[in-house]
This record gives sequence, structure tokens and C-alpha cells, in this order.
Amino acid sequence: MKKSNGVTLISLIITIIVLIIIAGIAIRTGREVVRRAQLEELRTNMLLIQAKAKEYVELANFKIGIKPTDETKMQEYEAKKASVREEVYVGEAKLQKAGGTSVPTQINITDNFYKVTEEALQAWGLDKIETSSSNMYLIEFDDTNAKVEIYNTKGYKGLYSLTEIDEIEQEKE
Repeated sequence: MKKSNGVTLISLIITIIVLIIIAGIAIRTGREVVRRAQLEELRTNMLLIQAKAKEYVELANFKIGIKPTDETKMQEYEAKKASVREEVYVGEAKLQKAGGTSVPTQINITDNFYKVTEEALQAWGLDKIETSSSNMYLIEFDDTNAKVEIYNTKGYKGLYSLTEIDEIEQEKE
């Protein structure tokens, strides 16, 4: 009787099929890890910008002062509010008004929107955050409630604001 020392065709086919299955699982897992990393990078960038923007909201509110209860002083207060906003957001924070900026239709630009410039990111020490014409960061200031909302024009799966992105993060947990 002859003894066979070679690999049979069936065992070779089974080995190849197992390797293909393992490779498919690894590729799918790798893609998910890359997507997750991109989401975390976007979220981290938005949180860093939000922290800096909140500093400027507080500074603007400090410079504007307390809202008057007297109606005669209200016009003076509103005029001061607009000029302080420009001084703090455009002058000190080095932001640009976002009016006229090309953004996805889901982002409704108002007078309270400002575009984060490269100059602002450098001044804030966030120069590692990259921006481009298709990947801009926008800040919506709400002076009255001392809040800011951060938007990214590239977004993540149709979501553009930090609040929306945080909600999908909470759903996964």
C-alpha cells in the first residue's frame, strides 16, 4: 500500500474557504473601526471648537452687560449687543460671518452663524484641525442663553450638528 504525504484537493479548498471567511470578517471589522475613528475625530474637533466658542459667548455677555428692564434703554442695549458681538466674534475670535457660505440645506444659516477660519484655529491652538471648502466648521451663537451649537459642513451620515452626532453616540451605548 502506498502512503500519501501530500495535501488533498478537498483539504486545500476547505482551507481557502476558511481563509476567505476570516478575511471577510476582518475587512468588515476594519471598515467599522475606521468609520468609528472618523466619527470620534469629528466629534472631538467639534467639542474643542465648542469649548473655545463658549469662552467668547461669556466674554460677549460680560461686555454687553445686564439686559435693561427700562424700555427706553432697550434700543441702546440692542445696538451695543450687535457691536459687541462683532467685536468679540469677528475681531477677537477671528471668525467670519457665515452668510453667503455654501452649506448643506439641512443647515439653516442665520445672523448668529459664524465660520471658523484657519486664523481662528491657529489663535485657539487648534491648528491640527483641518478645514476646506467642503469641510468647514460653523458656530451658531445664542448669547441670550450662553449656548453655542457647532456644525460641520461635511457631517456624518447626514448629521451636521454636534447635538445630533452626540445623540447617535448615546444610542450606541
